[in-house]
Order: sequence, then structure tokens, then C-alpha cells
Amino acid sequence: MTGKPSYEQLAKTVLAIEAAAITEVAAHIDRQFARACDLILGCAGRVVVVGMGKSGHIGGKIAATLASTGTPAFFVHPGEASHGDLGMITASDIVLALSNSGETEEILKILPIIKRIGVALITMTGNPESTLARQAEVHIHIHVPREACPLNLAPTASTTAALAVGDALAVALLQSRGFTQDDFARSHPGGRLGRRLLVYVGDIMHTGEHVPLVPHDARLTDALVEMSGKGLGMTGVLDDDSRLCGIFTDGDLRRSLNRGVDVYRARISEVMTTQPKTARADKLAAELVELMRTKNINGVFVVDNANHVLGALNMQDLLKAGVV
Repeated sequence: MTGKPSYEQLAKTVLAIEAAAITEVAAHIDRQFARACDLILGCAGRVVVVGMGKSGHIGGKIAATLASTGTPAFFVHPGEASHGDLGMITASDIVLALSNSGETEEILKILPIIKRIGVALITMTGNPESTLARQAEVHIHIHVPREACPLNLAPTASTTAALAVGDALAVALLQSRGFTQDDFARSHPGGRLGRRLLVYVGDIMHTGEHVPLVPHDARLTDALVEMSGKGLGMTGVLDDDSRLCGIFTDGDLRRSLNRGVDVYRARISEVMTTQPKTARADKLAAELVELMRTKNINGVFVVDNANHVLGALNMQDLLKAGVV
């Protein structure tokens, strides 16, 4: 084993080659990239991405990224396209073809049909003189100096560069469309990311009779009964105008017992925490998580502009909602 590079050295070499490939491709970005963006933004249909082999895998990811960021897109395998899947492509669509050589036979075979139905063709190849490049309305140059494979054969740096350009295309389109955080969330409703962007405090807070509240002149024992019955580990304390003026939590109870407070004689106003942290119903639940972690609190009351209580929730509610 003496004299052979370590696995760490090999990894760093590969990453350096691929980083250099992306830098090289960045230097090729020109007006053709802008034309591709303009074509896609003006498209009434979908972006149909095609590619064979490793380029096909990259194409699938590019299609998925486009679709999740506001540009309707899907992937079609060019080998299957000539056996019926071409019917998925309509005249209002745009085809984005990936091929490092620009001479992929399966893609060239379907070009006449694509041209016949009047579909605009955008290509990403490593050879601007290739058949695919010359047939395209727009060609994006993705040539790289070398592959990371020591044999310079396995698609590595070239696929990394293609993927990066696909990401650049998706992000450029996203910004041009004014795609927002809420738009992104609606494309990802089933995952944690979507829940973090879609779930508001008002969606998950306890309301009505499920909110633990006592008047400021209540006995501590009454507050404990309210806390126990509502199961949130806290109770809010209201002033004479029914505004939140304090909070009493499990932690406050422990601190009171440590101080020797007579639980049976004390009033809640004597042991409550004043000026408690509160939340608004229209706040993202994920933002509330950060507040609670930063302030080391387990629950909050939700209030309106006049400090009237609208609801309450604790960390367990945030966990159940999947935003933690």
C-alpha cells in the first residue's frame, strides 16, 4: 500500500476536479442561458427534460427541481419516447435535452418528431458543434476539461456541471417568477419543510374552553386545578379587563415550593410570572419554535393586539404538527 494515495487524498482530488469543472462551465454562461430562461418563461406548457444514462439521472433531478420551484416540468426517457412516450409532449411544451457528447442516438432519433410538432428545443451539451447543439433553438455550453474518473471515462465532473447548470436555471426562473416561500411550501405539503412553511400558530393552538385561564385574584390551588385539567403545563392569568397579565407554569410551581410558598393560602398573582412571552395567530409555527428554544420556555399564549387571549399551545403541540 506504500506510495498509494489515501482515500482522503483521492476524495479531495475528485472534489477539486469537479469544483474546477463548475468554474469552467460558469465561464461559458452567456446570452444563450438568458435566452433559455426567456423561452421557458414564455412557455405555455411544460419543460420536458430528456437524457440517456447518467445524463438521464441528472435530467430527472433537474425536472424535479424545476417542478418544485414554479416551472412545470417532467422527465421523459428518450428510449421510451420513440415507443409511445412522445405522446406526452405537446406543441406548447419545451424540450430540454442533456447530452455531454451532443450525439446521443436515442435523443437524435426523436428530434424529427419534436421539430415536426413545433416544440422549441434547448440543449445542454459539452460540444457546441454537435448535432444536438446545432439543431437547438438555444444551446447551453457545459464542456468540462476532464472527468474526475482517472480513466477520464465515467461521467463525473460533466454530470456535476450539468446538475449545477440545471440548478442555476431553476433558481433564475424562480426569481424571475417571483416564486415565494409560500409557493414553495404548497409544492411540498407532505414533508417537514412544507409543514414548517405552511403551518401557522392559529392552525394548531388550543382555543375556547381548552385554554387554561384564571383571574388574577384566584387562589394558587384553583390555578393548579385549571392547569391539571387543561393539560398544557401552564395557566394564563387575566386582569380585570380580561387581558393577559401573567402566566404560571410547572416551573413556577417548583420554584414556589422551593421558596416555601404555602400552596393553600397563596394567590396566583403572588407567584405568577408577569409580562410573559406571547405569540400571534398569524405567525409561522416554525418561528415560534425558535422563540421557545431561545427563551427556554415550553408554552405560550396567543393574544390579539389588545392582549386578549385567543389560544395557547406548548412544545408538544409543535411536535405533533411536525414543525419541530
